[in-house]
Amino acid sequence: MKLVSMLYKKITPVFIISLLFFVLLLSLADIFINIWKYISFQVPAKTVLLITLYFIPKAVWYAIPITMLFSTAFVLSDFYAHNELVAVFASGVSLFKFTVPLLFLALFMSVGMFLFDDRIVVPTYAKKNELQSKALNRESSLSNNHIVIMADEGRVIYNAEYYDNELGRLYVLYVVFRNEDRSLDRILRADSALWNEDHWVLSGGCEYVYADGKVTFSRPTSSYVERLTEVPETFRNNTISVEEVSAHEAKVYIERLERNGLPSATARANYYKKYAFPFVVLIVVFLAIGLSGKTRKNVLLVSLALSMSAVVLFYIVQMVTMLMAEFEHIAPIMGAWFPVFLFVCISLVLLRHSRT
Repeated sequence: MKLVSMLYKKITPVFIISLLFFVLLLSLADIFINIWKYISFQVPAKTVLLITLYFIPKAVWYAIPITMLFSTAFVLSDFYAHNELVAVFASGVSLFKFTVPLLFLALFMSVGMFLFDDRIVVPTYAKKNELQSKALNRESSLSNNHIVIMADEGRVIYNAEYYDNELGRLYVLYVVFRNEDRSLDRILRADSALWNEDHWVLSGGCEYVYADGKVTFSRPTSSYVERLTEVPETFRNNTISVEEVSAHEAKVYIERLERNGLPSATARANYYKKYAFPFVVLIVVFLAIGLSGKTRKNVLLVSLALSMSAVVLFYIVQMVTMLMAEFEHIAPIMGAWFPVFLFVCISLVLLRHSRT
């Protein structure tokens, strides 16, 4: 327990100071990237400050992996430099056994990062983007026109001239119903349709049925109107960024894409990435353990350089695999998880050949 206490006592202040440094760096970078836009649109300093505050949770989420890598590499290298690990090894404790508490901490932080992203980062980052778009006059309407949506596995097809997002109303709506064999069943037409809790209510609606070479005209059949359950969000003029919504919202969005026969590889790869990315914390601790002790001089600079290099390399590999998944050269799940498995293997090799 004394070794565990010593390890945590040493790494905690380094982690906190490093996290504050990297968060500050990322926040300043976000400000400077947009500084000329803020000046051009005369955005008040109070608004810029509020945008930055909303960005901080995202900056923390980005900073945790590199902070954990740097903190672990620096502390272990410092132990090597001061021969403290020599005494640990002489007492019969291996490097892996000595660093197991760090691996448990990293695993705990990986789960925490997923929850932190899903519960805090997503809503605050959405507010940041919304406020920034409003300040820079980049707001876009969610209303949409000339909409074609396929639902119920292709058995129901919506065609609307216009969707008014503020009113939640569709205009000049045609709904084609098809049988199981995809043959035409009937067509519903309405001047407009208003969403009512769980289905669309038609206004000025009529129904066309083709049977025995004749077309009959009548009022809409209630059982078919009750099948008009596609939610209003489907008709909006928006493409959801899976990285900017919760895991549940992302799953619903992907299911909607696949139900409507739209491409979903990019969205699904980013959905799997939501679960894979938090495990970067566990990977970087593995890497840090394997990279530690490479030098006894300039521990701070060497640890920082190794940390930055390892993180950049991971992001490059992840970017390549995600692109391959988006172009459907590999499965979406591989695009998200392959970098994790690759760097776990690299970390194990480094750990095996580390100084003990």
